[in-house]
Order: sequence, then C-alpha cells, then structure tokens
Amino acid sequence: MTDILPHTTVLLDEAVDALLGNACEAAPGSTWIDATFGRGGHSRRILSQMPPGHRLLAFDKDPEAITEAARILDARFSIRHEGFRHLADLPAGSAAGVLMDLGVSSPQIDSPERGFSFRFDGPLDMRMDTTRGQSVAQWLAHADVGQIAQVVRDYGEERFAGPIARAIVARRQERGPLSTTAELADLVASVVKTREAGQNPATRTFQALRIFINGELDELQQALQACLSVLRPGGRLVVISFHSLEDRIVKQFIAQHSKETYDRRAPFAPPQAMRLQALERTKPGAAEVAANPRARSAVMRVAERTQVPA
Repeated sequence: MTDILPHTTVLLDEAVDALLGNACEAAPGSTWIDATFGRGGHSRRILSQMPPGHRLLAFDKDPEAITEAARILDARFSIRHEGFRHLADLPAGSAAGVLMDLGVSSPQIDSPERGFSFRFDGPLDMRMDTTRGQSVAQWLAHADVGQIAQVVRDYGEERFAGPIARAIVARRQERGPLSTTAELADLVASVVKTREAGQNPATRTFQALRIFINGELDELQQALQACLSVLRPGGRLVVISFHSLEDRIVKQFIAQHSKETYDRRAPFAPPQAMRLQALERTKPGAAEVAANPRARSAVMRVAERTQVPA
C-alpha cells in the first residue's frame, strides 16, 4: 500500500495575507496573479479574500492542474495552460500582485505515472507538462557523460555527479537506457555510498533532472524579470521556494532591485531608482511542519513594487 500524502498548501495564510496586504489601495477591477496554480489552494483563498470586482488570473503547465481549475466556478477566475514565464505577455502595470509557489504538488509527487519520485516505481518522465517536450528517460537515452554530470552537479548540488553520470551511460551501453524511476534510484544508490541521515541517495539526482527537464530555474528568472513590468506600483511579489537554488535566485533578484544602481560608464548620471522594496522573509512554523513535513524547507520572500517608474 502506497503512503500518499494529501496535498496541503504551504504557508497558505501567510502568502495570501502578504499578497493582499495592500489590496485596499488597488484600483477597482484589479487583477491578481497566481502564477503557479498547482491544485488551487492559494487561488481559492485569494478568491475568498480579494476585494469585490477584482479578478484572479492563474497559470500552470500541468494538464492535471488545468482540470482541477475547471472545478472553480467563479466568474472572476481564469487560468492559462502556460508556464509562468508567460507573465511577460501581460500588459505593463496590469497586476496588483503576483504569487509564485515553486513547490511540486503532492499529487504530482505521489502519482507513480508522473515519475517525479523514487518512492514509487513508474515511468521516468518528470515533465510538468506531459503534452510536450522530452521526458527524463528520453534525454538520458542520448545525453553523454559530461552533460549528465553537469546537470546533476549544477541542479542537484550532488558531489557524486561524475560517478552517477558514468554509471548511467555504462548501464545504457550494457543493458539499454533507463526507463523507470526504480531503475534510476537503484543505480544511483549503487554509486552513492554515503548520504545525510534520513536522505535517500537518489534525492539530489531526481531533483536535478526534474529542474533540468522542465527548465525550472530559467523560467523562474524570466518570470521574476517580467514582474518588474507587470506589477503596478505598490503591487506585491510573493515567492515560496523549496530548495536553495530557487531561493538564492529570488533573494538575489529582490536584493538587486532593492537598491539604487549606477552606470559606471556615466559616473555623473543620476542613479536608477530602486524598483522593489524587500518586505519580509518567512518560514513555516513548527506546528505547520509537524502537520505537513513537506513544508520544512519552504521559504517565503515578499517584496513590493516601488512607486518610482522603471
């Protein structure tokens, strides 16, 4: 019997409170953005609390998320079957606030057929959008040692990236390419002999391949950059990250745009005004982590678009 956890939205109250913190100042008919719908926990809470007459637009690449969104029968809500890099397609200054929850939902992790987890044997897929792109199995079937090692090292921060990559290619040459999550997990475990207590040897490799195959970090950087244009002055940016690579990008992005910048080529020119104001950093409390262990690594960062135009 599989141990499948129900999906519980992380930092639900904190995220929505931060997003709508200055909603009273938003113009009538304002649009709020749930950039990562998932299973709709944040969207449903936003709809229950946003001012009358406002709208909520969501984004998600996962077809199962689009199916779940169809259950929301609220005329103020709409969703696009697109990744959140498409925030850049929205008109400048059109959003009163943007929320990004970068976590993988429990139904995705716990569905063997999606291939996200080493806990269940299933096809080695890991695509967020199963209607397009290549799966992890397809990529591993032709990638060379150097390519695999770089992905596992850069996106998984795995110190055994080289041996893992060599083992994957050797297995492909001897018995054919890997096709299931169990095959990959067992192969990694045969190479990685030491690991932090309580952590599966394949954890970092699975994380790395998922991030790579979905272009997650590139999409995050594009979406954050788009927010500088899409957010109206005073609009909030709320981002929940679940691992250090994501959080580092968010932290550095907010820090970069929360200070005046000077053009070294024009030392006497006035500085470019700060475009964001960092507001808070929040982690789940002990009670939330006890109730939902998958919340333990979450970090929420909040910033506000300044009144000064770009």
